[in-house]
Formats: sequence, C-alpha cells, structure tokens
Amino acid sequence: MKADIVVIGGGASGLAAAMAAKETAANARVLIAEKLPRTGKKLIATGNGKCNLSNMSLGKRNFHGSIDAMSIIGRTPDWHELFTEKLGVACVTGSEGREGGVYPRSNSSTTVLNALRLKLLALGADELCECEITEIKPSNGGFTLIYSGGEIICRKVIIAAGGYAAPSFGTDGGMLRILREMGIKTEKICPAVAPLRVSPERLKGLKGVRIKGEIAAFSGGRELRREKGEIQFNENNVSGICVFNLAYLFQQYEGRLTLRADLAPDMTSAELSAYFRRLRDDRRGFTAEELLSGFFVKNLTVWLIRNVLEKSPSEPIESINDKDIEHLCKGIKSLELEVTGCSPWQNAQSTMGGISADQVTEALESVRYSGMYFCGEILDVAGDCGGYNLQWAWSSGTWAGKKAALSLKGGKNGKGR
Repeated sequence: MKADIVVIGGGASGLAAAMAAKETAANARVLIAEKLPRTGKKLIATGNGKCNLSNMSLGKRNFHGSIDAMSIIGRTPDWHELFTEKLGVACVTGSEGREGGVYPRSNSSTTVLNALRLKLLALGADELCECEITEIKPSNGGFTLIYSGGEIICRKVIIAAGGYAAPSFGTDGGMLRILREMGIKTEKICPAVAPLRVSPERLKGLKGVRIKGEIAAFSGGRELRREKGEIQFNENNVSGICVFNLAYLFQQYEGRLTLRADLAPDMTSAELSAYFRRLRDDRRGFTAEELLSGFFVKNLTVWLIRNVLEKSPSEPIESINDKDIEHLCKGIKSLELEVTGCSPWQNAQSTMGGISADQVTEALESVRYSGMYFCGEILDVAGDCGGYNLQWAWSSGTWAGKKAALSLKGGKNGKGR
C-alpha cells in the first residue's frame, strides 16, 4: 500500500492533520492509520461526551511543557473559524458551568466527530482502521510502516498517536516506545489533568466530601500555582478541576509537592475565629462536633475535630478554648496534604511529557528524521482542564498537516500560517 502522507492515529489531532494536509495538497493521497475499529473514540468521550472543544481564554499560563503551544495556536484557525465556519458546527460558550469553555450547541461530541468525518470524506482522505503500526523504517526518502496486515510506504508521516492517558481509547504509549527506540528523546512522562494521590490514612473519613474552595501547590515552601473550584476527596486521592490543573507539577516536583487547601476562601481567619467563638458560646451543653455542624458536612466536621483539634467529636463543646479555635481556623484555611503520587493512566485526561522541543523544528518536524511530523498529545505539551488540550490537538494537527503537505510540493516548512 502506498500513500503520500500517512497520519498515524485517528484522534482529534490526527483528524485535524489529515484535513489540513488534504486542503493544502488536494491531489496527495492522505491515509489515516488507526489501531481501533473506528476513528475518534477518545474524542467521543471528551467532556463527558459533550466535547469541550476549546476555550475563549487561551494563554501561555494554560499550557505546560517544553514546547511553546501558543506560538502554534496563534498561527492556526481558532475554534470559530475551524468549527463554525469550516465544519458547520454551531457552538456555545460557558456550558457545563465552565467559564470560557466552548461546546457544540448540540451538547454532543458526536456532532463534532461527524462534522470532521464528513469533511474528510469530501476532501477524499482515506482511512485504514484496525491498523496498529508496530515499526517505522526510514527508507528511500520516505518511510515504510509495518503493521499486522503488511506494509505502507509513504513519503511523509504524521504521528498523532497520543500519549499514555486513557489507554482504553487506544492511547497506551506504544508509539512513544517505538519512537524512543528510534532515538527520539522524550521528557519525563506522568499523568496530567488527573487526581493527585494522598496517603489513605490522611484522607480516612473524607471519602465523598465535596467542597468549593481554593487549593495551591507548594514545593520547598514556595507557592507554585493556585486554583479555585470544587475540591473532591476520595479514599486515596484529591480531585476536581482545580486539582487537575495542578497535576502537571508532579512531573517536576515528584516527592516534593504539597497541596494546601483553603476550605473557606470567602472568609479571613479572623472572621472564622469570631464566627466559631460565637457558636461555641451559643451552643454550650452540646458536643464539639456541633461547633462546625452549620458550616461543613458531617464527614468533614468530624474529620476536622479529630485531625486538626485532635479531640473526640463527642467531647463537650466547652472543652474547645480560644487557642483551639485559632488552631482550627488555621487548619481550615491551610489544610496541608502531602502528594504521594499521581493517579493511574486510566484516570488521567492527558499526558505530561512527550517528545521534547529540541527534537522538533518549528514545523513540528523531527530534527532526526526528515519528513516525520508530530502533533497532539505525543508532544511535550499538556493543557489545563477546560478545552485547552483539544485546542492544542486541533492547532498542532492543522500545523503539522499543512507543513507536511507543503513539503510534498517543495514549499517552505518553517514559517507562516
């Protein structure tokens, strides 16, 4: 089998790459090689099936890794140009309570996938599903791709096979292993946009507690980043979007990362102290647990009395003195949780780490193998939760697809939109 450009991986970035390649070189044969029975399986699951396809607010703060994501995003179509104008997908913003999030008006990810498929059919791109590439051989100014059904010979290859996150959707890191064996360097790999693990002993009694608050990541006493949102406690991890947006820090600060949660960000310590002193005086004759019963859910109330005050919830409320209340307020405003690990890959939405910036040109072409391009999660870029990773997929796929097609025609690979 022969093709001009083969795109390995039929996810968001791969579909965008194939579309851009065909738009740039209409007569080129572009083939998508997908290991699963159908393309787009992971895209269907994004945003709980509602497809948070981009964000109204995109900036350097939202992307992490060695590659400058915004330098490419700024030179490719935005969500309105790509989806509304080109693909005919009507979009809305702010759905799901996420400020700035962009979603299809249908509230269904299948709308986005169907639009992409229709466009690719109209352009004449080909698909070969259940095709897992197991080896890439540079040969005769191009590449020979080995899979169980034989070989595919191509002039250019775009690798859009994803990272390790969500392996049930086909992204199990297999392609990254192949590339490393070819001498292509990757950064340290770890889950991103994922829960962070904490000692089960520390979280005992908090399973199922959800609270709106503020949480910050620290290392060596230095604050690294702070986020607001709903904090969710489970038996061995802390989650919620605000935590997901801190998970990428685990790559650099493994073993040296601490979370500090403010469970009452709308009140100062002095305001909290006055509030609890008044309640203590009003509720004399009751138990220590009743000091917090009007402020937090019972699980959290009991946990704070036991773990911050080191008292039994059944003790008389009078046993709590002013010094205890000051100590309690400090615990509420800065609840410290030592990070012991990141959640498993099946619970992660993205991969932190990947092919590093020094391995690719501005065109996202390999510096080692001419004609090999990369896009999406396989590169060392991880975005925040809220449509940022999908925007990187669309933009990097579009960029790599266009540059690969231009190189077929002898065009310039380096600059320009």
